Amino acid sequence: MSKSFFSKATISNTLKRFLLVNLGVAFLFVFVQCPDCLFSREGLLEFIPNFVFAFLLSSSLSVGGFKVESYFDQKISWIENPAKRLLLTSASYLLYAYLVSFILINSYVLLTVDGVTVQNLGLARMAVNGLTPTLLAVLIVAVFITRSWLYEWKNAALEAENLKTENISSQYQSLKDQLNPHFLFNSLNTLSGLVHESPIKSDDFIQQLSKIYRYVLEVQHEELVPLQDELDFAQNYLSLQKIRFENSLEYTIAIDSSKDFFLPPLSLQLLLENAIKHNIISQEKPLEIIIAQEDENLWVKNRFQPKTSKETTSGGVGLNNIIQRYRLLSKQSPEVIQNEQEFKVRLPLLQVNQK
Repeated sequence: MSKSFFSKATISNTLKRFLLVNLGVAFLFVFVQCPDCLFSREGLLEFIPNFVFAFLLSSSLSVGGFKVESYFDQKISWIENPAKRLLLTSASYLLYAYLVSFILINSYVLLTVDGVTVQNLGLARMAVNGLTPTLLAVLIVAVFITRSWLYEWKNAALEAENLKTENISSQYQSLKDQLNPHFLFNSLNTLSGLVHESPIKSDDFIQQLSKIYRYVLEVQHEELVPLQDELDFAQNYLSLQKIRFENSLEYTIAIDSSKDFFLPPLSLQLLLENAIKHNIISQEKPLEIIIAQEDENLWVKNRFQPKTSKETTSGGVGLNNIIQRYRLLSKQSPEVIQNEQEFKVRLPLLQVNQK
């Protein structure tokens, strides 16, 4: 169906609601004034013109309310200037209501009541005739003000939530985009060193690297991945590093149950990479890495044997990257503990309903 069809249908429904509401208001107004008018011919003859007049007055006040609301919706925001909006909307509509009531009521009196003229009716009486509907207009303007404020507040809340969601997604994607070049750069550096040491090791390294990078590409658009996938990746990553370091690197992966648990993708890769980058790894001082589960937490531990010379880092990713991603995904935060013997990081294991 075309857009014009929906527009026509919307206009038609709005018009129907407008007519039904104002017909109902007019009927109630006249019926309260003369409840017996519906049960006699003479009463109906009096009821009908009064009903038509009441419908005309109610419709005029309603149309004015919509126009005033629509005008100020474009000019003044309820969110930014609520006091100014309330004052100008109320004053404009009440002034409109009084002028319309003054014209319609006095015109009706002059046309339907025999012997009444502008001179004998008097300006003071004509002015008073416009006050009663204006008091009713106070209720009408309250309805329009409430309706307008609620609509704008709802739209502002939805817009803020959408912007928040888009901002979080943008931040999270930006954090994940740091991983690929960082990981590839360090892997190529490692491969560069291996090429001169051992062509066989270099070939094994390339094969293992292709498997690992396939996983990196698969999860780069995910916010969370199953814990088991991360553990499989960690196993492959550490196996890759063993090609280079051989017996100088030892690792243990001890997991009770990975079912129903999730992690931000590549969290383990960042921690393992930091451990290997910043610690001495040699036959005399082999590096030991342990990945272990304790309840709903995953601990990544390594023997603390920092290098004496600082290596150049690539973009400052690592622990800060993981902490920021957790902050965007969960109320839980990683914990970092360091002492003279050990460096360890606690990663809360997430569940989908916690996200």
